[in-house]
Amino acid sequence: MASTALRHSAGGDVEGGVGRTALLVAASRAIETHRRDSLAQDVFAEHFVRAAPACADWPLRIGEVPDGDADPLWGRFARYFGLRTRVLDDFLLSSVHAGGARQVVLLGAGLDSRAYRLDWPEGCTVYELDREGVLAFKHEVLAGLAATPRAARVPVPADLRGDWAGALTAAGFDPAAPSAFLAEGLLFYLPGAAETALIETVDHLTAPGSALAFEVKLEPDLLEYRTSPLYVATHRQIGIDLLGLFAREQRPDSAGALAARGWHTSVRTPFEFTREHGRGPLPESNDALEGNRWVFATRPRA
Repeated sequence: MASTALRHSAGGDVEGGVGRTALLVAASRAIETHRRDSLAQDVFAEHFVRAAPACADWPLRIGEVPDGDADPLWGRFARYFGLRTRVLDDFLLSSVHAGGARQVVLLGAGLDSRAYRLDWPEGCTVYELDREGVLAFKHEVLAGLAATPRAARVPVPADLRGDWAGALTAAGFDPAAPSAFLAEGLLFYLPGAAETALIETVDHLTAPGSALAFEVKLEPDLLEYRTSPLYVATHRQIGIDLLGLFAREQRPDSAGALAARGWHTSVRTPFEFTREHGRGPLPESNDALEGNRWVFATRPRA
């Protein structure tokens, strides 16, 4: 159980604005964990939700949702997050086990518990970049569970709109060694210029043999989906106005920019992975997920 100090200090950093979306993802991962046909296991996720008073009535199992999988938020959207978790877990594990990277960087780490739950090789370090309050909240919850990371874990308090590269290298990151970067559910909250700067920074920080995965939205006008059941349900049921949080300007072509710099890139739809895994969201009318893309990039070895 979270302490009173936790509930009234660090917890506030994840209960408002973009920080609240980290709790949405945690609740979704908890629901996914308890499914009989689970795509990803995160035994820590429900503890983050329980530690935040504003989420006390959120479901943690699909059986607690009156409409079950028919619910646009806790059914379809939560399953999307479960699928995304599985796909990006696989990407990171492939990058370290097959690709040989021993540095993993989670940009906008939020309540990501991958340092604690994935099978990392010996000598692997996981750097978690996010706001100080978010990292403190996560640390207190995990410390209360006596959880032990399965790799060297290095929290890096940083604003991703500022000099986060300096903070990362000061924390021990070596740009000359292969690495795997992940920006999960991050870029569409940033202005286009900030996304471009972030991608350029990753390019400058990575050695041959490195990898990067990130998520983007390609809709030319997000407001065309303002009546999407997914957006409406998220706003009505838990008070998160995603369209109010997303940067609604035209997005840069970050995958194209990396390709122009010599990276090998692959742009996939989530629905491709639904078909690959046999479960997850499929396209529907007025679909807020229609423009979502998952980008995977590798920097060839010389």
